[in-house]
Amino acid sequence: MTGSTDSLIYVMNEILMKPAESPQPAVSISDAAASSGAKLRNAGIFALVLVIVGAIAGFWPRWHQRALLRIETKELAIQTVSVILPQPGEAAAGLTLPAEVRPFLDSPIYARSSGYLTNWFFDIGAQVKAGDLLAQIDAPELRQELVQAKAELVQAEAALGLAKTTANRWAELLKTASVSDQEAAEKQADFELKAANVEASRAHVQRLQEMESFSHVKAPFSGTITARGIDMGQLIVAGSSKELFHLAQTDTLRVYVRVPQTVARAVTPGQLAELTIPEIPGKVFAAKVVRTSGAMTTESRTLLTELEVDNSHHEIMAGSYAQVRFSDAHAESALTVPSNTLLFRSEGPQVGVVRADGKVELHTVILGRDFGSRLEILEGLTSKDHVILNPADSLVSGVAVKESGAPQAVTVEK
Repeated sequence: MTGSTDSLIYVMNEILMKPAESPQPAVSISDAAASSGAKLRNAGIFALVLVIVGAIAGFWPRWHQRALLRIETKELAIQTVSVILPQPGEAAAGLTLPAEVRPFLDSPIYARSSGYLTNWFFDIGAQVKAGDLLAQIDAPELRQELVQAKAELVQAEAALGLAKTTANRWAELLKTASVSDQEAAEKQADFELKAANVEASRAHVQRLQEMESFSHVKAPFSGTITARGIDMGQLIVAGSSKELFHLAQTDTLRVYVRVPQTVARAVTPGQLAELTIPEIPGKVFAAKVVRTSGAMTTESRTLLTELEVDNSHHEIMAGSYAQVRFSDAHAESALTVPSNTLLFRSEGPQVGVVRADGKVELHTVILGRDFGSRLEILEGLTSKDHVILNPADSLVSGVAVKESGAPQAVTVEK
């Protein structure tokens, strides 16, 4: 702007100091006055232009500097913050849970007939097959009842034969009108009654025979005798709670595991698992999930899961404590943030999140486990939130901030 002003002053000086030209013919006074007024008017306009140009040349730098100062002050007034992205916690390598090993079949054997034990044939640890005779009970009272029942059956059958003959004879006499219809009907009814008595006596005999067969205690299935609660000469009472034997089938074992709710959906029937026994280090047994209870236990919020494991070599003892590892089951990892992102307010723990428009929004969060340098966040954040590091205690929602750079990726400690 200064160069333009100097050029204008130079031109004006040239005009005012220009030498007089050669004499011209004489002009009138009115023409001279008009010419002189025009020159003065042009000089005044020129001077006004010079003043305006000078004013602009002096004001523009100051205005520009003030505008830059205002912009810089406004930018410096916006707080600059460092932000991070929440990271998922470290997922466990598989899932290992305590388990209980039980026989595939497990049954106590009770007495169904009363008497004295005359002999037993298998002791604990013995391998038996289905139908093997385990013990024998002497039941004299039952034998006498059976003899009496058989005699009563013979009586009933004899009475039935007589009633049948009588009913047939009365039916023939009725044809010749030798007897009345009433008498013939009575004989027929007596025959049917005697037939029913025979069936009842026969059923009673069959019942006693089956009861007598229970004096021979037999194995209901193949397995191992795990307990014997009797000895020879003892009085056995049918229907008592005293066990004679305890039989377990251990060629295949059932394994019961209670899976926590957080990983319950990751365990499904048909899934393979690994079974380990603390007393057998280095040995891993293959197990398979066969079924689940389908509902959470309200007391522990766990899912009862059943697995099967082959024990044909009888290496695993039923009733043992074991551990089951589901290599394919992983809990859904919660998000974690550094501990220096938290603000503790009356609303509870909060974190500051920078929105897309550059303004702060405070999120109330639910904390999970504390890992020291980082915290588990159960609710309140997503993996895309820009969380402010080291937030000021005065931070409130709606405040404009500026991110110092791209969100940092905080490494989860192993």
